[in-house]
Amino acid sequence: MRRIRKILPAALLVLAVACAPSTGGAPGATAAKPLPSASIDAGFDLDALVAAAKKEGSLLVYDSSGDIEEVAKAFTATYGIAMEGVKSDSPQTAEKMTREHAADNVTIDATMYEDGGVLVGQLIPQGVVRTWVPADLQEQIPEENRNPLLALSKATVFAYNTKLSPGGCPVKNIWDLTEPGWAGKLVMQDPLGKPTVLSFFSQLVAHGSDQIAQAYEAKYGKALKTEEKNAAWEWIKKIAANRPVLTGSDEDISGAVGAPNATDKKIGFMSISKFRNNEDKGYTQSACEGLQPFAGFSYPKYVAIASKSKHPNAAKLYVHFIMTEEGVKHEIGEGGISGNSTVEPIVTPAGLADWHGQLFETDPKGLLADLQNRQVVSDFWRINHT
Repeated sequence: MRRIRKILPAALLVLAVACAPSTGGAPGATAAKPLPSASIDAGFDLDALVAAAKKEGSLLVYDSSGDIEEVAKAFTATYGIAMEGVKSDSPQTAEKMTREHAADNVTIDATMYEDGGVLVGQLIPQGVVRTWVPADLQEQIPEENRNPLLALSKATVFAYNTKLSPGGCPVKNIWDLTEPGWAGKLVMQDPLGKPTVLSFFSQLVAHGSDQIAQAYEAKYGKALKTEEKNAAWEWIKKIAANRPVLTGSDEDISGAVGAPNATDKKIGFMSISKFRNNEDKGYTQSACEGLQPFAGFSYPKYVAIASKSKHPNAAKLYVHFIMTEEGVKHEIGEGGISGNSTVEPIVTPAGLADWHGQLFETDPKGLLADLQNRQVVSDFWRINHT
């Protein structure tokens, strides 16, 4: 069982100052400024990097997943360098790294970071973190994955209890979850505290509306009529209004949906990492295979180095490690795809047989727009949630 050191919730980083939300329906009106070029060391020598990292002696990495503890153990076992991995939600990590950078008192050497909007819109442009690409792995990393450096892709899916619903997922279409019969039965993280969910909503509005409109017509046999800008906004509004149960963690969602003592059919919207509970805790949960138009969404998780790290070589060695199968397999856990094209995808959990076919995929080109429109999406959710 994983023992996770969890950062206690602090005041959420206020993003509005960095955002310039549009007043229109679809995010993406403001073009991104080019990011600083990724750093690639000339004459890279892995043995020399290992030697330099050992002289620095230690490493601290923050991550939104408790899997970082397993990565830390593997890193220390491989290189003999003391590494501590700390679980911390993305907003708290951004706040702490920004404050450390401003105070010239940096303790966090690197981060596994899943809030791509804040990364490309704040942390990298402000010089808090930087992107470094291992030269010996450069050709294995597709160009679109290099800046910022994509460590892996993860997923959040709609899940159900297979013991309570042995015939398969009790919902067949995402519009089912807007019906009165499912009021109060969708369990999900509060979007106002979960950047990846807010980005999912933003991306739906930007390039997922057609899928959602088609799913509506497939369910009801008629075209959607809405006063909102598009079908995505309408679905988000109806989901918010249908009394979803909001939690602060995927662990709580997994417990509500798949625990052995569960008696009420619920649908969880949760990270696939929690499917480990099937083995660890005897849970019975599966992704909603066949759910239309998608069973969930995939999102990128990046790795970046603190610009003022006191252990820069150890941080680089960590980046190298996580971009190999030996390192990323601990982070991928129950499923995911490495940013290194030579690393085979890890087997995904029950119900998610086709990663690309079943998931709505985040467009990395829209990350800055997600950040700029975060307040718009947040306000829309807040107004409609009852």
